[in-house]
Amino acid sequence: MTKADQFNTPAGPRQLYDCTADLLRASMSDLGQPPYRAGQILEWVYHRQARSFDEMTNLSKDLRRQLAEQFCVYESEVVHVSRAADGVTKFLLRWADGETTECVSIPSGERRTACLSTQVGCPVGCVFCASGMGGVRRNLSAGQIVEQAMVAAYQTDDDTRLSNVVFMGIGEPLANYDATVQAIRTINAAWGMNIGARKITISTVGLPEQILRLADENLQVTLALSLHAPNDELRARLIPWARRVSIAQLIEAARDYFAKTGREVTLEYVLLGDLNDRPEHARQLADVARRMRCNVNLILYNPVEGVSYARPQSQVAHAFLHLLRELGGNAHLRQSRGLEVDGACGQLRRQQL
Repeated sequence: MTKADQFNTPAGPRQLYDCTADLLRASMSDLGQPPYRAGQILEWVYHRQARSFDEMTNLSKDLRRQLAEQFCVYESEVVHVSRAADGVTKFLLRWADGETTECVSIPSGERRTACLSTQVGCPVGCVFCASGMGGVRRNLSAGQIVEQAMVAAYQTDDDTRLSNVVFMGIGEPLANYDATVQAIRTINAAWGMNIGARKITISTVGLPEQILRLADENLQVTLALSLHAPNDELRARLIPWARRVSIAQLIEAARDYFAKTGREVTLEYVLLGDLNDRPEHARQLADVARRMRCNVNLILYNPVEGVSYARPQSQVAHAFLHLLRELGGNAHLRQSRGLEVDGACGQLRRQQL
C-alpha cells in the first residue's frame, strides 16, 4: 500500500452520492437505458429520500437489480444518535471499513444546518480539540460527505428543511480538497440537494494554496478561517499546523478570496479560559481583522474530557467581545449548542472508540 492509498476509500459498490448527473446519465447509457432514467433516480434519492433501489417503483425490476449490483445508496450505518434539549442532533456513522465519523443537525428557528466531516480523524492536531486525537485515518469520498448531509437532513425529528451546510466537523476540508469541492457542487446542484452556495461554509485552519484555488472555483461559498489566536507564537502552540503558515500569509489569502469572490471571510476564534481571552489578545485580533474584509465569530470552548483547557467565564467573554467591537471589529459571540451531547467536534466518536 502506498502512502496515498491509505487515504482512499475502500473498494466496493459505487456510492450513488458519488455520481454527478452527467456520470449517472453515462452509466444509464452503459446499461442500455435512456438518459432520463438518471433524472428519475436522482429525484428518488435527493427529493423522495429513497434509501434503496427497491423503493424506486417507476423503474423496472431488472433495472433496479442492475443498479443494486453496481451502486449503493447509503453506505453508512447510524450506530449512535444523541439529541440535546435545544434540538441539536448528533449522529455517529460507521462506514463499510469500520471507521466512524460524525455529522450534526442544528435547528435554529426556520433554519436548520448540517455540520459535516470530511476525514476520518484530523491531521491538524489542535491541542484543545477531540477530532485530531489519534491523527487522521483516511479521507472521506465526496459521496460519503454528501451522505452525511442526507442523514442530517432526513433522520431527525424536526421536519424543517435543511437550509445551511457547514464543513466544520471532523477533518480539515481543504486537506481533502477534491472530494470537498465535489460534495459542495452536489449539495448545491438543482439535481442534488439544491442548497444555495451562499448558505454553505467551509471552515479551514488555513492552507493558502488551497484557499487561492478555491477562490477560482466559481463558487459563492463562505470561507471561515479557524484562527484561534491573534499572533503566530500562540497560534503555533494551539495549532501544530500553524507552524507552517503565518497569520500574514492567511491575511493575504483571505484578501485574494474576497477580491475574487466578493465574499467576506469569517474568522473563527475559540475562546480558551486564561489563554487567548485577555484584553491584549482582543487588541491583536482587532488588528488582524482590520487588515481584511471579515467578521469575527467568537466561540466559547466546548470542554473535552481529558483535556486541560477550560471555558472562559461569561463576563470575560463578553468583555472580550465588547473591546473587539470598540476597536472596530465586526464581531459576534456564537451561542453554544449541544453541550449535553458531546457537541464539540470529535467528542462522540472519541467516546465511542
